[in-house]
Amino acid sequence: MTTLGKRTGGQLIVEALKANGVSRVSCVPGESYLAVLDALYESGIETVVCRQEGGAAMMADTWGRLTGEPGICMVTRGPGATNASAGLHVARQDSIPMILFIGQVQRDAREREAFQEVEYRRAFTEFAKWVGEIDDARRIPEFVTRAFAVATSGRPGPVVLTLPEDMLVEEVEAPAAKAYTPVENHPGPKQMAKVAELLASAKRPMFILGGTRWSEEAVASFKNFAESLKVPVGCSFRRQMLFDHTSSSYAGDVGIGINPALSKEIKESDLIVLLGARMSEMPSSGYTILDIPYPSQTLVHVFPEAEELGRIYRPDLAICAAPEDFVKALRELKVDANPAWAERTSAMHEAYLKWSTPPKTGPGNVQMGPIMDWIEANVPEDAIFTNGAGNYATWVHRFHRFRRFNTQAAPTSGSMGYGLPAAVAAKHLFPEREVICFAGDGCFMMHGQEFITAVRYDLPIITVLVNNGTYGTIRMHQEREYPGRVSATDLVNPDFVAYAEAFGGHGELVEKTEDFGPAFERARASGKAAIIEIKLDAEAITPARTLTQIRNKS
Repeated sequence: MTTLGKRTGGQLIVEALKANGVSRVSCVPGESYLAVLDALYESGIETVVCRQEGGAAMMADTWGRLTGEPGICMVTRGPGATNASAGLHVARQDSIPMILFIGQVQRDAREREAFQEVEYRRAFTEFAKWVGEIDDARRIPEFVTRAFAVATSGRPGPVVLTLPEDMLVEEVEAPAAKAYTPVENHPGPKQMAKVAELLASAKRPMFILGGTRWSEEAVASFKNFAESLKVPVGCSFRRQMLFDHTSSSYAGDVGIGINPALSKEIKESDLIVLLGARMSEMPSSGYTILDIPYPSQTLVHVFPEAEELGRIYRPDLAICAAPEDFVKALRELKVDANPAWAERTSAMHEAYLKWSTPPKTGPGNVQMGPIMDWIEANVPEDAIFTNGAGNYATWVHRFHRFRRFNTQAAPTSGSMGYGLPAAVAAKHLFPEREVICFAGDGCFMMHGQEFITAVRYDLPIITVLVNNGTYGTIRMHQEREYPGRVSATDLVNPDFVAYAEAFGGHGELVEKTEDFGPAFERARASGKAAIIEIKLDAEAITPARTLTQIRNKS
């Protein structure tokens, strides 16, 4: 066992991060982990300073989401940690590898309700795969190695490590850190033979893709497989980047507000292959697409964690494997295409194309349909789209046709405020690619302060801010359940153009549809982080229905 002489706990943390290939961390600084910040000073690891811990955690989530390796976030104790829990919850529900380091009170002050003390193993167990506290600096390499392994294995997710302040300044001898060893589960030959048998006997098969642990190679390989057999493929809620929407096999997104024609086809399928997805509440339309616990369709469920297989839906064939490993096995599968599949698949793709064609008209002076047409015609295929939560996001999820892997960062947990910090992280990762954040006025203000982080690090993201003066999703439900009784959903907003300029960015205001294209081009040409504020009539609450129609149940 190799040791490197005495090191402080702070130095050992940073050395363990470097051993595991970490090149960037997001943080809000705190006195509880100054020793780590000092060790980062000359480490070569970039430290991204954020303005609120929730935004910092969401940036770490995005790094994990777009790389497959744990995103790293560091925050201080108490309020800092609880602020970060918003991003922790996103990573947990979205199966994203992430490690949150929290400065903790000194060891001799524990259990006294010391300044900003929280017992995180009690507080954060529901948010993380594992919550640990490092009492002895000599065990830092052990704990950090385990954190990386837990965050990435099986169903990925966040890990929390708390760091007592006095432990971090302790000088000890400890083993030199090594990189963690990835863990893989591979499908067996008998399982793949059964997949081939079920496919060969199916008359109306359907693949639904979702989850994480995909790669660009796996996405391309699966596309070739699906197109060669002419089988229909859907993507789970906010996982649309897993399949090329222009492919003749693409049937649409399986999520909230699903195309009724697609929902009908799924229900009438005789074989569903659920690949990487959990098929939780949103993609299952409130657990209505598949019967629980016994689906009427033959179900093959492929998922990298055994505990998830059979937890909600009892599969006819359960395969514990990551999507990438399953797709590798698919290459060797000997299956002849059923001639009947092609006609059905083609019809499903045509239904998707019709469903994903935006409307040309609507209430008010700004029409989002033509704006989406402009974006489709003028934004490169590898552009990354980020968003948080709200009705505005429908315009992206339904009408943007994703073409390539790693072009989407959106929370399946429906967390508001995610889009802006996600865009900052995405642009950090891929500075050569265009990054577009879609946000509503309510969503943007949840983490709008991270716009200054984009400015500080010279990251020219473009935020398309849809301002309708209301918490739109809640207002829609409110008008449906309590017509005409508007309560707590109206918003008063700042001048978002002035906001952008005050932060050192570029601002544009769009009050007519035809103004959007030139405004976007000016934002792009500015070379700065930009906000394009779109003044959308609140009546245009969804692409298909107005608030008045919802209120009148028409």
